Amino acid sequence: MADKKEKTFQFVIVGGGIAGVTCVEQLSSQIPSADVALITAGPHIKAVTNFKQVSHTLEEFDVEERPSSVLEEKFPNLTVIHSAVKLLHTQSHSVETADGRVFGYERLCICSGGRPKLLTPDNPYVLGIRDTDSAQEFQKRLSKAKRIVVVGNGGIALELVYEVEGCEVIWAVKDKSIGNTFFDAGAAQFLIPSLEADKPEAAALCKRPRYTTEEAAPGASQTFTAERNSRGHGSGPTDPGSALGPDWHEGIALRGAEQVSRRVSVEYQCEVEKIFTSEELFYSPQQTLRPESAGSWPVYIQLSNGKTFGCDLVVSATGVVPNTEPFLHGNTFAVAEDGGLRVDDHMMTSESDVYAAGDVCTACWEHSLLWQQMRLWTQARQMGWYAGRCMAAHVLSAPIELDFCFELFSHITKFFNYKVVLLGKFNGQGLGSDQELLLRCTKGQEYVKVVLSRGRMVGAVLIGETDLEETFENLILNQMDLTPYGEELLNPNIDIEDYFD
Repeated sequence: MADKKEKTFQFVIVGGGIAGVTCVEQLSSQIPSADVALITAGPHIKAVTNFKQVSHTLEEFDVEERPSSVLEEKFPNLTVIHSAVKLLHTQSHSVETADGRVFGYERLCICSGGRPKLLTPDNPYVLGIRDTDSAQEFQKRLSKAKRIVVVGNGGIALELVYEVEGCEVIWAVKDKSIGNTFFDAGAAQFLIPSLEADKPEAAALCKRPRYTTEEAAPGASQTFTAERNSRGHGSGPTDPGSALGPDWHEGIALRGAEQVSRRVSVEYQCEVEKIFTSEELFYSPQQTLRPESAGSWPVYIQLSNGKTFGCDLVVSATGVVPNTEPFLHGNTFAVAEDGGLRVDDHMMTSESDVYAAGDVCTACWEHSLLWQQMRLWTQARQMGWYAGRCMAAHVLSAPIELDFCFELFSHITKFFNYKVVLLGKFNGQGLGSDQELLLRCTKGQEYVKVVLSRGRMVGAVLIGETDLEETFENLILNQMDLTPYGEELLNPNIDIEDYFD
């Protein structure tokens, strides 16, 4: 293998998503003379644009697809190789691409991202949404659809259900409430009215800061209908491979064939038992459907709550699994329980001179008490940036500390047109009974939840324009004892920023 190497680079990065591109940028600016190669399957790369450091740890940015030539123009020592990776030989420090070429590396960083967990492989009526190609395929299929079933409860499912118009949506979630990766049942209840609203209702402050939620019973469902004006849209760019940007649905008109604006039925606490065609249904022994609907839909989906729905399309939005496939064969990588490549606090895998960043890796250092890994845009950017710094530091024999961004989990996003900020242990992750929650909610306007542990703030969820993110971030980072303030902490008549300046 070694004698076939076409060229040996000082650094090779695999993957043109956010982690890989950020890693390349960081390396190339730290060591401008270094020979760097980026191996990526698609013609486009994902670039971070409009980056804003909102506070110590909070950052906002857009993700744009750009031709890879943009990177090459910026970094003259960068070579972009357009091919997928077929094999990695860590012993001989070489990578073989799908088109049969072999490249050597001194140091390698794997940023191959995640691939969608598909409900069922190769079913023409089941579509996984992960990248811009699949989003556009979905747009095309949706335009002829009268009813779709969306399976999943993460970010893409939440955005889809809100954005789709002119088509009935059955939304199957395995949890007791929507969006439970990002927020609890209280926040879900705050957001749910958006599914049926034309515009935000007038503000009405809920008086009770303490915490109760009504649970949906197993097998329960809720239906929301909204009348909305259609909006005109342009069309978005295409690219095989890397994941969608946070605003992926902007510029893609998600309209179905029906006149109704939005109709969403949520089926709670259920999973998919079976997916079958109308023919299979017709001949199946346990025909559980009403005869008039049998045969009238191209595909049927049976849920674990006993209900079966016919629809035009099933959308699988059940998250991603680390895309380690081409790298494991013949090597001895330590792999984490979630399938990611284990990395230490310098982003190094168990194979020498091989690093990993983004969705493909699992952070296996001892985490700060206020941080957790979630496979999100912000973390892909932070890990790629930090991996690039570590690789450069190791070459220059410079010391490097774990970056401050891993001190406190923080994420800004948008759901149902509300700004959403998540800080620290925002869902009380790992705290068990050792937590107290404070809550402030103004219907249709804002939802503020604070997680306290032993009188100190350890997490927060902010939905709407609350302007509390910096104050709360500081209170979480400095671990001040907030016991004296009690529920006054969220009193809307007190300007909390002035308190803690």
